[in-house]
Amino acid sequence: MRILITNDDGINAPGLKVLHAIAEELVGPEGEVWTVAPAFEQSGVAHKISYTHPMMVSELGERLYAAEGSPADCVLTALHDVMPDCPPDLVLSGVNRGNNSAENALYSGTLGGAMEAALQGLPAMALSQYYGPENRALDDPFEAALAHGAALIRRILEATPPHEGDYRLFYNINFPPHPASAVKGTKVSRQGAREGTGFHTEPLISPSGRRFLWLRGADQTVRTAPGTDAAVNLDGYISVTPMRADLTAHDTLDALKVIE
Repeated sequence: MRILITNDDGINAPGLKVLHAIAEELVGPEGEVWTVAPAFEQSGVAHKISYTHPMMVSELGERLYAAEGSPADCVLTALHDVMPDCPPDLVLSGVNRGNNSAENALYSGTLGGAMEAALQGLPAMALSQYYGPENRALDDPFEAALAHGAALIRRILEATPPHEGDYRLFYNINFPPHPASAVKGTKVSRQGAREGTGFHTEPLISPSGRRFLWLRGADQTVRTAPGTDAAVNLDGYISVTPMRADLTAHDTLDALKVIE
């Protein structure tokens, strides 16, 4: 088995080391783990691709590469430049520092990497570790992902139906903000929405008198609807959300027939 890993927190992020350990457990001694990750942090870039400017790609070690681009760029780099003659069987993106539940999924470069892999016809999963007061101060805040990641991925692969249709499934996996021993289990969940929250701007005047804006995120303790991703995460469960790159609002198609 051959696994490609990437992330959006950058090549030196601790979550990428956790993902490498998960991938090594999955492939076993006879398999290979390849890493192509952003040279610098790319959080919040979603499914961005750098088609208007070139990228530098650096080989840092055996099956270890850094690309000056987004997670989606890294997947494209791996498939079409770094390993075109030995494509991966699975692409994993993460483990993200912080959750990508609810609306965060729309901004996530971690999901962008998994989405690009799915568009390229490969099985793909994005893994993210929710942060909170119960795990933030642990020696390893990623311990829930490390302890439960490999076994969960195996179960998902076994349960995934054969690919049919235009857009391949990929998965958004979020580990709860708890120590590994406190994880209650796994819930297959739809994407939620945190009501009354969202990104906003906060002005700051620099010492030189110039005005800048910081982007601020939403309160991550706001609960989404019962049974949705962030809600089950806050209840101590791992959420698994199957996704596709089809943005059609299928529930409105029939209602809009009147405009034809």
